Amino acid sequence: MNHLKRYFPILTWGRTYDKEAATSDLVAAIIVTIMLIPQSLAYALLAGLPPEVGLYASILPLVAYAVFGTSRALAVGPVAVVSLMTASAVGEFTQQGTPEYLGAAIVLAFISGLMLMAMGFFRLGFLANLLSHPVISGFITASGLLIASSQLKHILGVPASGHNLYDILLSIGSKVGETNLVTLAIGVTATVFLFWVRKGLKKLLLSVGIKPFLADILTKAGPVAAVAATTLVAAAFDLGSKGVRLVGDIPSGLPMPHLPSFDSALWLQLAPAALLISVIGFVESVSVAQTLAAKKRQRIEPDQELIGLGASNIASAISGGYPVTGGFARSVVNFDAGAATPAAGAFTAVGIAVATLFLTPLLTNLPQATLAATIIVAVLSLVDLGAIKRTYAYSKSDFAAMAATILITLFFGVEQGVVSGVVLSIALYLYRSSRPHMAVVGIVPGTEHFRNVDRHTVATGESVLTLRVDESLFFANSRYLEDRIYALVADRPEIQHVVLMCPAVNEIDASALESLEEINHRLSDSGVSFHLSEVKGPVMDRLQKTDFLTHLTGKVFLSQYEALCELDPLTAHISESHTPKRNAQSGIWSGPEI
Repeated sequence: MNHLKRYFPILTWGRTYDKEAATSDLVAAIIVTIMLIPQSLAYALLAGLPPEVGLYASILPLVAYAVFGTSRALAVGPVAVVSLMTASAVGEFTQQGTPEYLGAAIVLAFISGLMLMAMGFFRLGFLANLLSHPVISGFITASGLLIASSQLKHILGVPASGHNLYDILLSIGSKVGETNLVTLAIGVTATVFLFWVRKGLKKLLLSVGIKPFLADILTKAGPVAAVAATTLVAAAFDLGSKGVRLVGDIPSGLPMPHLPSFDSALWLQLAPAALLISVIGFVESVSVAQTLAAKKRQRIEPDQELIGLGASNIASAISGGYPVTGGFARSVVNFDAGAATPAAGAFTAVGIAVATLFLTPLLTNLPQATLAATIIVAVLSLVDLGAIKRTYAYSKSDFAAMAATILITLFFGVEQGVVSGVVLSIALYLYRSSRPHMAVVGIVPGTEHFRNVDRHTVATGESVLTLRVDESLFFANSRYLEDRIYALVADRPEIQHVVLMCPAVNEIDASALESLEEINHRLSDSGVSFHLSEVKGPVMDRLQKTDFLTHLTGKVFLSQYEALCELDPLTAHISESHTPKRNAQSGIWSGPEI
């Protein structure tokens, strides 16, 4: 039974599901459904797909996640970034508006689902750690700007194309003279209204005495109000005949479940993009899920989340949808609305299904400019330009990865931006790891503590050199350790003992072990003993399986203080009043004899 609960979390929370939880989930579902209908239509258009596909991708995937997911608040469905990546990936192989384009998007969702499921079964959730936070932040910021710029053509009512910022703006600029003024008026009005709804409507409603819960629902319904108002205006004044692009007929009814076609060549072509979508989608989902779970002292299982998202994408493909993942805005709304269990997602799916069956004829006259405004307002909230400044101030290397991700995403494409960010992050990590922080340390007089000689007033003797390494030792940094020790010993001919202080060393790999053996041998040839101190238990266990300790010219000390007491007792017991002073320019210590 426990094994089944591992893969079917519904068996855990379903046993205690009661009327109170059902009421909370139902209320949350109503609010999310109101929010999700216009978003689903808009994101499908962003992906280059018919609007009803967004609705299809918001039904079965939510049910699948309710069965397999572990987050109580995550709301799965179409999201802006994944929609953009879908358009970029599928657009390379076929033309938008064709049956082949839709078929490829469905295949992309199916492949992504299979990859996520496989990663979950093999517990590969840690692979998402290859994407550092600056890279993810940079990618989302660039994607937000790219998505917003791609929607300007709908606001202006002009034909335009392009997969990067330069091409999009160039294409729009060449057509700006053909702007449809009516479309522009609708688009600008809808955008301004939606920004005002997001920033000021709730405060206004609260100020006139509306209860917070109702005010929150009305605020979340802002996009629905924009859709309803512009649809009525377009129908009343026959704006379609005036050049305003409308959504048009949306088929009513639910799609018949079916497996996507298997074309080995297409599957191979889409596999790299599916992997990127899977990883990006998982990182976004698990970040949101963990944040929301922490607020209620709950926890999620990242590997099971992979399975839940994989099942959702497979369900989306079977029902004629495209890749989905957990959305930040929807999940926060779901959480704030009081969702108690993943059943809220299943209730939302019912609401979307009802809308697909009965409400789609009412959306025929919906202006595309309104959906574009919905997308622009949603994605610009993801743009965090302040993070660029904060990252630059804190870490230049992380800023380099972030800036590269932003620039390459904007000017070369989303896939290239993600790949470059990952590669640069790994390269910078390896560079930093190959040059770990190492400090010559001395004893703080009157204590048993050791600190960096460049940062603190400490005592060091002439015969003992203590070097603290603040990183695990492995193939990338072992040569750097050798060079540092040899250089320090060469500059101080009076040294008789070298102690490698290892409180931060969690692992020593085979390459580093060979380096330690070489250090021990070369120091021995120079008449210097090599010692270790504060070696952690697991590291010591592995060293004891080798003959390194047998050949070690010195000892392994439990603490650095114990090492100094044996090797240089005068320095170990020096009092604070006899602390030598260090010349900042020469680096030479002076003071009482020690």
